[in-house]
Amino acid sequence: MASTYGRMFRVTTWGESHGPALGAVIDGCPAGLEISEELIQRDLDRRRVGQSKVTSPRQEKDRVQILSGVFEGRTTGAPISLITYNADADSSKYDAIRDLFRPGHADYTYWAKYGHRDHRGGGRSSARETWGRVAAGAVARALLRTIGVEVYGFVRQLHTIQMETFDRDEIDRNPVRCPDPVAAEKMVQAILEAKEAKDSLGGLVEVRADNVPPGLGEPTADKLDALLGQAMFSIPAVKGVEIGEGFGAFLLTGKQHNDEFYMENGRVRTYSNHAGGMLGGISNGEQIVVRLAVKPTSSVSQPQRTVDIHGNEREILVEGRHDPSICPRVVPVAEAMMCLVLADLYLWNRMARV
Repeated sequence: MASTYGRMFRVTTWGESHGPALGAVIDGCPAGLEISEELIQRDLDRRRVGQSKVTSPRQEKDRVQILSGVFEGRTTGAPISLITYNADADSSKYDAIRDLFRPGHADYTYWAKYGHRDHRGGGRSSARETWGRVAAGAVARALLRTIGVEVYGFVRQLHTIQMETFDRDEIDRNPVRCPDPVAAEKMVQAILEAKEAKDSLGGLVEVRADNVPPGLGEPTADKLDALLGQAMFSIPAVKGVEIGEGFGAFLLTGKQHNDEFYMENGRVRTYSNHAGGMLGGISNGEQIVVRLAVKPTSSVSQPQRTVDIHGNEREILVEGRHDPSICPRVVPVAEAMMCLVLADLYLWNRMARV
């Protein structure tokens, strides 16, 4: 079961939703980078459950502990090991459905592949697995900031509600992480109504990276857009990824879609950014823009048809503590995956030429 990302900046995550702990090991981080538990915790606090009325009520502080690789506030070049301990795991709701396959979840496919699975919240297929990604992503973010790269994300649309204005400072002021305060209020109300109806909603999350230097990515197998697509698709609940103009590109002509060049202060720039910050699999120095289609949370407390491990048709009622929309918590995870890809390519790129 592969759980490792990257070639130079390598991250392996481990742990299950209802196991004793979760963690990540980072190998390949350069020495001398300023890192602290407080710095990592800032990103983890944006991901954790129980923050507001629109998330799962499960209470996990998600406190990170650095076990190795950092001494006197700086990385040593050795593997960095990060851990947190689950404090509020309640597996009792899963006992009654341990032999049933939950619709929309990975229960059946895990069972078909391995013949054995952790029924407690889905084990590794649970979104709780992303704790390690966000923890490692915070270290990658710190590395990227040494070259001026800034990564941020937001909820662009929730179900049918779209943002109409953009204020970056507004993103973390509301529980749905939408940069439009008016749309954010509508989104909150829609999530609460779905929660009351014991249902869930999906949406569109956007992630951007500013000040990315040109030249990151490889021209064939390890294209920047290919690696970003793989990273974003690995996030639970993500069903679609588009970069730049994305699926709207086919509505334009070639002349319209091409980003024409000009010079600004000795640097090549583009008048538009339909390509989303990359050409031929390599960053061009413009803003990287990636959007993720996030499906509605699969766990809904309504009767559904299913089968059990013996092949009998059954009815299932999934109870427990679940997010009525996973979109707000996907934002920090998507940011982390963007940071991991860019940090890895940045280190790789330093070997591209003399």
